[in-house]
Amino acid sequence: MGNELRVIISGGGTGGHIFPAVSIANAIKQMQPDAKILFVGALGRMEMQRVPAAGYEIKGLPIQGFDRKHLLKNIKVLYKIWKSQRMARKIIRDFRPQVAVGVGGYASGPTLNMAAAAGIPCLLQEQNSYAGVTNKLLAKKAAKICVAYEGMERFFPADKIMLTGNPVRQQLLDTTISKADALRTFGLNPSKKTVLIVGGSLGARTLNESVLTHLEQIRHSGVQFVWQTGKYYYGNIMERLGKEAAKLDNLVVTDFISDMGAAYKAADVVVSRAGAGSISEFCLLGKPVILVPSPNVAEDHQTKNALALVSRQAALYVKDVEAPQLLLPLAIDTVNDDAKLQSLHENILKMALPSSAEMIAKEVLKLASNGN
Repeated sequence: MGNELRVIISGGGTGGHIFPAVSIANAIKQMQPDAKILFVGALGRMEMQRVPAAGYEIKGLPIQGFDRKHLLKNIKVLYKIWKSQRMARKIIRDFRPQVAVGVGGYASGPTLNMAAAAGIPCLLQEQNSYAGVTNKLLAKKAAKICVAYEGMERFFPADKIMLTGNPVRQQLLDTTISKADALRTFGLNPSKKTVLIVGGSLGARTLNESVLTHLEQIRHSGVQFVWQTGKYYYGNIMERLGKEAAKLDNLVVTDFISDMGAAYKAADVVVSRAGAGSISEFCLLGKPVILVPSPNVAEDHQTKNALALVSRQAALYVKDVEAPQLLLPLAIDTVNDDAKLQSLHENILKMALPSSAEMIAKEVLKLASNGN
């Protein structure tokens, strides 16, 4: 391949698609530093900022999903799909990739369709235990499909599947901070048990309401909490807490946590949504976790992600609708049960699939050399 390796990586929409995509690109670069990598994303989605911040060029397509509530609006959507396919064809013609990688999300549809039509080998990476619509549609055209869960033959041809796991943010695995120092960065007591409640960068309303409903129980729990509210909710929550915030010296409230490596290290138990990327991080770190799947995702895939762990006694699970009543009492009981913490730690570690990005990058390089 020499200096000629050229790879297109397409998809995005959420951090769950973007983190793996960037990790795969980084792994390709480690193996072949002179590789040319071009991302293709959807205009207006977070990949248009996150990918350049990671040091890669990205082209945007005007693609969007269908509006199931307002069918007439889909005339414009159909036009955008047609336009995106034309743009994707030109991007592929100009860039001349030897292989195309799709990570799910709107943009990967037209990009990989056009790549396959041009005879370019395609690899799909499916993060979830329930395959996304775009990847299911693209499966027939893919040469290789990298998955994070067993049993994906329900969605994809068995002979194309490779169990690789999900690439995760490398800095989480590389953190060298001690647990005591991690606790001190949050102003916490190293001798007390700690629960981390995290709803993603935007926050999660249900997790936040669960905390607000149980402030008195938190105060008398003997446990300390790090509560990441999300930037969207932070101002309103601080207003609602008011003078209570000063009395709760065992509750750290923050809108955003920049060093998640330190936050995970500090925590004895994590409370989280059940996104595929987060779950892969918990598996690799061996973190006891209580999952509250978001009900606002396609095909209810977060519940399916959570149940894949629960079935192996590798995580606890609370339904979103039941969380305001049940979540905080369960978190306090769990963090005080050393036998339960050890069992969760051991079982979730068994589900870890390390070196995912490197495994996928090797497959990308194989496809590129086969395509030459």
